[in-house]
Amino acid sequence: MVIKKKEHFFSLDKHEEKHPVTFVAQIWDNDIFTPDDFLGLVELNLNFMPKANKFAKSVSLDDLPDNEKGKPVPMVSLFDQKNVKGWWPMYEEGGPDTPREMTGKCEMELEILSKEDAEAKPAGKGQEEPNENPHLNSPNRPATSFLWFTSPWKSLKYIIWNNYKWYIIGGFILLLVLAMVGLFIYSAPGALSAKLIAKL
Repeated sequence: MVIKKKEHFFSLDKHEEKHPVTFVAQIWDNDIFTPDDFLGLVELNLNFMPKANKFAKSVSLDDLPDNEKGKPVPMVSLFDQKNVKGWWPMYEEGGPDTPREMTGKCEMELEILSKEDAEAKPAGKGQEEPNENPHLNSPNRPATSFLWFTSPWKSLKYIIWNNYKWYIIGGFILLLVLAMVGLFIYSAPGALSAKLIAKL
């Protein structure tokens, strides 16, 4: 990537600087009351990037060109292939005495287009319209993926009922039996007295 800029305000000619085309993907969690937490990143030089894995289970930090083992990694260029798709490791950089730590895995599809192709194949941001090129389906999140204080009924269903439903049912049955026994004990003396009076 070539960047042309003036070295200072009074320069007549622009100075050219060449930089590698680097794509950085970061993952953050989405907190409401506290600052978002950084989960991991992957940095890819699009002209010389590690080949993506086809399967998530085979992803590791050894897939990166600067891995600690010095293991050779197959490299590809997005500018040659035009489209790459697969899994890459997400990691958090360590300190001087701390090794790099793998924090997750990310599936991505990267495609490079000319200006004309990009105008002919518009794409919205995220799942916004036009949701094409590529089409993004809604996230397949589990039913328990929610904040408990924003959905109290879901909390009762998934957290309390699913884990303690037999205790709850047994407690209701026990209360019903105790109520019937208590009602019998309460009404038995009156009924017995009524029968004795009727016989007299």
